[in-house]
Amino acid sequence: MRSGETYETLLYATEGPVATITLNRPETLNTIVPPMPEELERAVGRAVRDETVKVIVLRGAGRAFCAGYDFGGGFAHWDELITTDGAWDPGKDFAFATAPELSPTQQFMSVWRAPKPVIAQVHGWCVGGGSDFALCADLVVASEDAVIGTPYSRMWGSYLSGMWLYRLGLSRAKYHALTGRPLTGREAADIELINEAVPFAQLETRVAALAAELASIPSSQLAAMKLVVNQAYEHMGLQATQTLGPILDGLMRNTPDARRFIEIAERDGVRAVVAERDGPFGDYSQAPPERRPDPANIIVP
Repeated sequence: MRSGETYETLLYATEGPVATITLNRPETLNTIVPPMPEELERAVGRAVRDETVKVIVLRGAGRAFCAGYDFGGGFAHWDELITTDGAWDPGKDFAFATAPELSPTQQFMSVWRAPKPVIAQVHGWCVGGGSDFALCADLVVASEDAVIGTPYSRMWGSYLSGMWLYRLGLSRAKYHALTGRPLTGREAADIELINEAVPFAQLETRVAALAAELASIPSSQLAAMKLVVNQAYEHMGLQATQTLGPILDGLMRNTPDARRFIEIAERDGVRAVVAERDGPFGDYSQAPPERRPDPANIIVP
């Protein structure tokens, strides 16, 4: 594999016509902190500029694709962009959330804008902002035991990329938006939120085969077909949705309920506050073993 430029939060490598970008914070289930969004955008740009690359694969190291944004300390790692004198500044927050040069959502959307097809290889936890990110890819293939969901539907957030809405019909979109109920990889494929689900042992092989299939097609043809499909969804209001969603996300992170949520997380730990949020629903980390990812399913970069 060819390598070169190094990153703090991800790995980049190429083999033949395929570039693989691996989120590489396995000890924290690849939760999102800076500079991950910026590095992801940079890595995607690197693949786009490399004439030998025809397909991009996204995956996560360790036990998860991505468990969403790291909120253990609120959003302290982004404080300079969303606070003034230590207090939340809604003016700064909405500018940060929507500016293409700053917004994590827009940086993750680089996979949508890239002219080369992007395949998300999903395993383990793919929740919160991690699911918003994965669904920006052109094709999503998951292990059957993966868990895909938006627990922030219940507390501390709002849809960001809007891809849950555009990939689902109205009835399903409303159900998951209002309840936050997760799906296994198998269930997500069955309702066409994602493209395919396979046993974990077959995941890497299946993604490699799909990447090879795409790589056999001329790059100009791939770019043209991706662009025409993307434009159809842009005309459905995707940009407007991605403006409103992150603004609402900022508001939902700063309601009295949300502040209490973060206070508990800081005082008692993330596990405690997640148990309080999801316990009544019996899902996510509070689900029985058969509704959680198999912890033995690990991606080793």
